[in-house]
Amino acid sequence: MLEVGMKAPDFTLKDKDGKEVTLSDFLGKKVVLYFYPKDNTPGCTRQACAFAGAYGQFQAKGVEVIGVSKDSIASHVKFAEKYNLPFILLSDPELAAIKAYGVWKEKSLRGKIGLGVVRTTFIIDEKGNIEKIMPKVKPDTNAAEILAEL
Repeated sequence: MLEVGMKAPDFTLKDKDGKEVTLSDFLGKKVVLYFYPKDNTPGCTRQACAFAGAYGQFQAKGVEVIGVSKDSIASHVKFAEKYNLPFILLSDPELAAIKAYGVWKEKSLRGKIGLGVVRTTFIIDEKGNIEKIMPKVKPDTNAAEILAEL
């Protein structure tokens, strides 16, 4: 179970362009790392668009935004192009980072119980430590809450 103050688990995943991105490459910079269930679903789209709308403010504060889901690279390309998403989207089909961050959990969807990504956001400080954990965030207000926190 991850806690505030712990070292953020490092990972290397591919972005929408197929380029490998390693979390520790962002040392010296604050990172908003958000895990979401699925590209092009209503909640995930609202959350991504809110981050896109606020991206300039994150950049002005020297903060990188990274979204992670188990969707394919091809899905991320379509999602990013359709909604003009300027930040990094990482594909985690093997659930490596998703499980390392403890966001792969039992969920109930339309009365069915199954495993899936629970929408969670982490703020990682410049030294690579977890500064804040925001479980079960609301898609519409997540970006604004983080900006207020920073």
